Amino acid sequence: MKPIINDFQRPDQKLVDQFMDVAQCYSASCVFADVQRRRNVMHSAIKPISNGTLVGPALTVKLSTGDLVDCLDALPLAQPNDVIVVDAGGETETSVWGGLMGGLCLQKGVKGAILDGAGRDIDELRDLKFMLFTRSITARGTHTMYSQRKDELDINVPITCGGVVVNPGDMIIADENGITTVPGNQLEEILKLAKEQAEREEDTRKQIAKGKTVDELLEEFGRI
Repeated sequence: MKPIINDFQRPDQKLVDQFMDVAQCYSASCVFADVQRRRNVMHSAIKPISNGTLVGPALTVKLSTGDLVDCLDALPLAQPNDVIVVDAGGETETSVWGGLMGGLCLQKGVKGAILDGAGRDIDELRDLKFMLFTRSITARGTHTMYSQRKDELDINVPITCGGVVVNPGDMIIADENGITTVPGNQLEEILKLAKEQAEREEDTRKQIAKGKTVDELLEEFGRI
């Protein structure tokens, strides 16, 4: 079957910058999850290899389960601040991402990737400060380096990653707490709610530092 390779309409950069600004708060993935009624949160098995917060529009990659290849063909379409999100069918014993791919991504301004699958070379990726979120880590690579087969993948199509449907251009907010997505058709609405939630939580922290009790906090903020 011929691969599907699309480009996509990215959110305005000013909007991406606003997401990045809000995501400087504590536990950004939690804030964006809370204001979506705890929806659009990927499975907790997908974890980061290092601390930090990754924010950007999703460039999606769908691999063929049972016949995995690496994601090199996504690079020509990648733009700065994209987050490459890979549906590898949850396969945990064959890596689809490594250190060389991380270095190539950084050349394009891509600072991170999310794999519903396996990665490797995490020592190199950490040194590169490339943010990888992966279901597992394994030394076993794909067959691509030997067979030159690079066509069993679709790019910028709807995928499922960590149990969440991800469309190209959806916003990704990922940190050591988890990975939350925001649908592309709700970006401005959810951003406004997340900004208000982050500010409310920061105000609550300040009141706690002043010695406010639970009852006083509930009276002032309505929730904790």
